[in-house]
Amino acid sequence: MKLAILSCSPNCYSTRRLREAAQQRGHEVKVLNTLKFAIDLEEGAPNLYFRQKELSHYDAVLPRIGASITYYGTAVVRQFEQMDVYCANSSASIATSRDKLRSLQILSRHRIGIPKTTFVRDKRDVLPAIERVGGAPVIIKLIEGTQGIGVLLAETVKSAEAIIELLQSQKQSVLIQKFVAESKGRDIRAFVVGDQVVAAMRRVAQGQEFRSNVHRGGRTERVELSDEYRETAVRAAQIMGLRVAGVDLLEGKDGPQVVEVNSSPGLEGIEGCTQLDVAGSIMDYIAAQVNFPEIDLRQRLTVSRGYGVAELHIPEGSKYVGKSIADSGLREKDVNVLTLYRGTTVIPNPRVQRILEPGDRLLCFGKVESMRELVPKKARRSRKVKIKQLPDLPVADEASRDGESSAKSPEEN
Repeated sequence: MKLAILSCSPNCYSTRRLREAAQQRGHEVKVLNTLKFAIDLEEGAPNLYFRQKELSHYDAVLPRIGASITYYGTAVVRQFEQMDVYCANSSASIATSRDKLRSLQILSRHRIGIPKTTFVRDKRDVLPAIERVGGAPVIIKLIEGTQGIGVLLAETVKSAEAIIELLQSQKQSVLIQKFVAESKGRDIRAFVVGDQVVAAMRRVAQGQEFRSNVHRGGRTERVELSDEYRETAVRAAQIMGLRVAGVDLLEGKDGPQVVEVNSSPGLEGIEGCTQLDVAGSIMDYIAAQVNFPEIDLRQRLTVSRGYGVAELHIPEGSKYVGKSIADSGLREKDVNVLTLYRGTTVIPNPRVQRILEPGDRLLCFGKVESMRELVPKKARRSRKVKIKQLPDLPVADEASRDGESSAKSPEEN
């Protein structure tokens, strides 16, 4: 595999370790400065130049995009995507995860723990917002920031008002977030690669500092995560669309609370703390994806007009709960189940004998009208259900196997 690591800091620990891990596995690897690219665009031929020379072919790219160059960095990653080069993290997922408000907005749609958060612009909305998140003390965060920069603790309502007014006067957008008292001064960093947590550590702030970031002098200790914490970390990364991510979790009384998902997590702290080869895990994952790329079902299915792909949910109390796929009547409605999602378990091409459970999500292919009828009326009224219409093409046969994969287990964030 020929791999490009996009990094403006070739000598930092993370970049060096990733390069070493790739070389140890026999891969050809080069560290390319993200800011030295030129993006060329013309009809049917997206291209990249590096240091005034046309870039040679690469099998994969591992972006390490710092917060200060997010816009240009994601543009370079996006160009690699247009050139059909595998990117460990997509340009869209990097941009989304970098925006704290946008990240929390997306996570809030899912059944995943996050601290109660509010975003306001009008000065008159500040006091009601503080009350809605539980009152002082509160955490005040800049929408963009890394390594604990732009994160403040306001002990009183008055101090919160003053901080917010000052930041807004400087044209800064801020979030007001519930202070999780039971987790004061500590959090968990779970390092997710693919659908696995490959390493985890607890970070503990020192002295009067409430931010536990290693760059703030926080102490680290290795931690074995429970299934709940591991599944939350993996789901958060997947929701963000990240294949390599550092997920920061607070230990709340009601379970894990996701505070941030980082697209370029640092390796020094977690490798030093856990003594695990995290860089090697990243390289093994990328190599596997390059050798066995994901298949786009939309390119393999041949369908006639009126057919599409949709995701259907099986809620508690549904008539499908307790029935097998064969007995559900879906196939009689010309609806085939392509993939079953159960928690963090992914079951491609499930057997027709598999029993459906509450909370299951089914990725289905079939008649659009039939799938619309399967959506409860209340859900149809409250929000639109996305069904992807496919072009005119003959229906592919359902695969017979039932495979399972379970996730049980800015430069330097």
